[in-house]
Amino acid sequence: MNTDPHLTLRLARDDRDLMAAQRLRYRVFVEELGGDGDLVDHDHRLERDRFDPFFDHMILVDDRLDPATLDDVIGVYRLLPGDRAVAAGGFYSEGEYDLDALRRTGRNLVELGRSCVAAEHRGGLAMMYLWNGLSEYVLERGIEILFGPASFHGTDTGRLAQALSFLHHHHLAPPELRVTARVASRQPMDLLAADRIDKKAALQDIPPLIKAYLRLGGCVGDGAWIDHAFNTTDVCLVMDTAQMASKYKDFYSRKVIGNDLAGR
Repeated sequence: MNTDPHLTLRLARDDRDLMAAQRLRYRVFVEELGGDGDLVDHDHRLERDRFDPFFDHMILVDDRLDPATLDDVIGVYRLLPGDRAVAAGGFYSEGEYDLDALRRTGRNLVELGRSCVAAEHRGGLAMMYLWNGLSEYVLERGIEILFGPASFHGTDTGRLAQALSFLHHHHLAPPELRVTARVASRQPMDLLAADRIDKKAALQDIPPLIKAYLRLGGCVGDGAWIDHAFNTTDVCLVMDTAQMASKYKDFYSRKVIGNDLAGR
C-alpha cells in the first residue's frame, strides 16, 4: 500500500481536533455544496451540529499544515456506535429515516456520516487512509451493520431520476434491513421504470462514495430524503458486514477510492 509520511489517521483527541474537523466540513458542506444549519458557525467557519459530542471523529492530519489554523485536517469521517445512540437522543439519520428495521436485528450497529476530503487531496491517498481506518474501526469493535446518509448534490430529483431509479431497482435493501425515508421530505426513488434506466448514465450520476459502498455489497433504504438546508438529496446506505463476499472484504481493506467528495 502506498503511504505518505506526512499523513496521520487517528481519532480526534480534544476540542481542537474536533474544531479542525468542523472546519473541513464547513469548507466542503457549506462553502462548496451550499449547505447551512442551525448550529453552523459562519463567523468561525465551523460546520457543527448537536450530535458531534457523541460521535467518534476519525481525522486525517497533514503535518505540513499549521494546526493553529485548523486547516491541517484534510479528511474526516464521524462514527456513532449504537451503544451511544440513546445518550445522543437517537441516531442522526433518524431525522430522515425510520431505523426500526435495523434496531430489530439486535446486531452491533455503527452510523457513518460527514465523510469528506479537502478538494486538493481528492483522487489521491486521502480516501484510502480513511477507508482503511474505517475498516480497522469496524473490525476492532465487531461492527455488524454500517449505515448512514450519503448525498447527491442538489435537490432537483428530475436531474437525479436515472441514478435514484437505478438504486431503487437494483440495490434496494432486503426487507429486514430496509429503512424508510420519513414522510416530511420523502422522495420516492422509483422515478423511472426499470426498463427505462440508462445504466451508464445512472452510474455516471452516482457519487463515488455511494458506488464504493455498492461494490462492498451495500444497499439503500426505501426513498430518498430532500435536505434543503444542506442542498442535497440523501439516500441511506446500509451494509451488512457478514454478507460481504471475500472480494469485497479485500476491496474494503485495500482499494483506493478516487475523487470522493462528501457523504452526509
